[in-house]
Amino acid sequence: MHVLICGGAGYVGSHMAKCLSVAGHEVTVLDNLRTGHREAVKWGDLAVADLLDERALSLIFSRTQFDAVMHFSALSLVGESVTMPYEYYATNVTGTVNLLRAMRARDVRRLVFSSTAAVYGQPQSPLIDEDHPKLPMSPYGASKLMVERVLSDAAAAYGLRSAALRYFNAAGASADGDIGEAHHPETHLIPNVLRSVLGQGGRLKVFGGDYTTPDGTCVRDYVHVDDLADAHLRALHYLNGHDGAHAFNLGNGQGFSVREVIATVQRVTGCDVPFEMGARRSGDPAVLVAASAKAKTELGWEPRHSGLDTIIESAWRWHSNPAF
Repeated sequence: MHVLICGGAGYVGSHMAKCLSVAGHEVTVLDNLRTGHREAVKWGDLAVADLLDERALSLIFSRTQFDAVMHFSALSLVGESVTMPYEYYATNVTGTVNLLRAMRARDVRRLVFSSTAAVYGQPQSPLIDEDHPKLPMSPYGASKLMVERVLSDAAAAYGLRSAALRYFNAAGASADGDIGEAHHPETHLIPNVLRSVLGQGGRLKVFGGDYTTPDGTCVRDYVHVDDLADAHLRALHYLNGHDGAHAFNLGNGQGFSVREVIATVQRVTGCDVPFEMGARRSGDPAVLVAASAKAKTELGWEPRHSGLDTIIESAWRWHSNPAF
């Protein structure tokens, strides 16, 4: 199978390229390298292009007959999306529609889409399943939900088969340390804790210590990036036998607090984590944990690297000696 990975030079996309290659599939990466890294493209060819460039997309699809597409390309900073909504809707929604048109022109009928838990908004239950109300609180979350609606309409109108995978907090790195998380700026907790240990980001700021959680800090669901890649591969195979547009949550099903993350980093690295407590951030829920029973039942997926120690150990190997 030849798979086009849009956003394959990014964090999750590069791990997906490795996963597909190891499974014996051919890979082509499409990335504009705005936030991705050329050095992360170690599996398959790289086509440097933007989803907003319809002519470039048409040329890429005319050169190769792809069997399926995996779509990771997006702007993804929640705060930035609030101040730059036009750019987020253009990139995330219009860019996806351009991609879908190019796929239809070449009769490519399978798409695995990287969605997000941000489509749900403020949690209304301890565990969030796929039927939870969808009330995104940012243009980023809204743009992803709009794409899911487009995929549903495309299934009805054109017979497109799709799977939208709503994951919570991607974390960790490849076990052999060849690829990992490299965002600029970095907004995710685990890499920022590790950066503090390495003296790269100053003292870590913890936003809020008075939540209704066991230790007062926010609780989040962290899922290893290799487990995410495995779920995407399973979703691709799932589409072989299932028409329509489908959505699955991907998470550990267990939450870890900010203080637990800090304590685990201290244990794994043997170093103190310099941090300071700050005020809550507006809109941060106390607990955000996935119910992933549907993915386990229908995709046969279950996280293999669910322990926080395992996740942080892999991230520490990468951040201690990043390849890019």
